[in-house]
Amino acid sequence: MADLVITLIGTDRPGLVEAVAATVAEHGGNWLEGRMAHLGGKFAGILRVSVAPERTGALSAALSRLESSGLRIVAEEGGAPVAPGARAMEVELMGLDRPGLVREVSRLLASRRINVEELSTDVYSAPMSGEPMFRARARVNVPAELDARELRTSLERLAGDLMVEIRLAETR
Repeated sequence: MADLVITLIGTDRPGLVEAVAATVAEHGGNWLEGRMAHLGGKFAGILRVSVAPERTGALSAALSRLESSGLRIVAEEGGAPVAPGARAMEVELMGLDRPGLVREVSRLLASRRINVEELSTDVYSAPMSGEPMFRARARVNVPAELDARELRTSLERLAGDLMVEIRLAETR
């Protein structure tokens, strides 16, 4: 089986997920994993499906026909797996919302060749003050040769500079 990674975006309305799911099923595909959300009046998502290699072209073409209903879709074949020896870790950031937080943390991670595999962010109101709070959670792959203590120290230093809390934890 071949993996297809599919991204989609369109004006949110009932039936979008069903249209994509039906198209995948009609081509013998299996919906493996995905993340979808309503963001700013749009419905956006990313998913991975498996399909027989000889059917990837037909499935991609069928998905592109959904664009006539206002859903933009890109489907690409999956790539290579993670480098061997990389350690899975989780980074969590919380603090007052302000521009540049994701940029600063991602710059530190990229400078150490740490790959961000999954990133989830949101802004919410602080319980007592109502101030906008920013929260980010990232699953990352850390190169085996990178010293986890040095990474933790660098993140703590950055947290102090940004006046946020940053947590680094090993994952299973």
